[in-house]
Amino acid sequence: MHWLAKFIYFKLLGWKIVGNTNFSNDTIKKAVIIAVPHTSWHDFYIGVLLRKASGIKTNFVGKKELFKWPLGLYFKSIGGRALDRTPGQNKVEAIAKLFETDGEFRLTLAPEGTRKKVVKWKTGFYYIAKTAKVPIIMFTLDFKNKQNKISEPFYPTDNIEADFEFMHAFYKGVVGKNPEYS
Repeated sequence: MHWLAKFIYFKLLGWKIVGNTNFSNDTIKKAVIIAVPHTSWHDFYIGVLLRKASGIKTNFVGKKELFKWPLGLYFKSIGGRALDRTPGQNKVEAIAKLFETDGEFRLTLAPEGTRKKVVKWKTGFYYIAKTAKVPIIMFTLDFKNKQNKISEPFYPTDNIEADFEFMHAFYKGVVGKNPEYS
């Protein structure tokens, strides 16, 4: 499947990987990976192709209802973990615990929390990284340039405003599949 993903990603779709291309399964075993801008369902298959083409194992969380048979088998096989979204739970703590139980866990999230245009990112990914004591790795879903730019690992500090300013700068000029939502 690796060669097929590379063929589709690089040759058929014409995408490229830039930036931290040395990122590998051996160097960073645990991280929160954020994908921006998240403007379309197309982002999912680009992300799946990217992880297959690069050989990097990544994970994601989804509502537990997605993990029922038959699609649940597929989602689990590509690194998905079911999340109970019942109100009253500390989801940041629950997700941070996943980093403790797995020797290798790279959680991919979209900080916008939706495919529509947002003014402000949600902060859960940031607090998950801080609680789990893992770096944040940023990558772009740049449909204008057909590239996924990957950042160096970034460890959040105690200055959320400065950290978000730094992360937003990484995505400056990036255009998603639906530019009006970028």
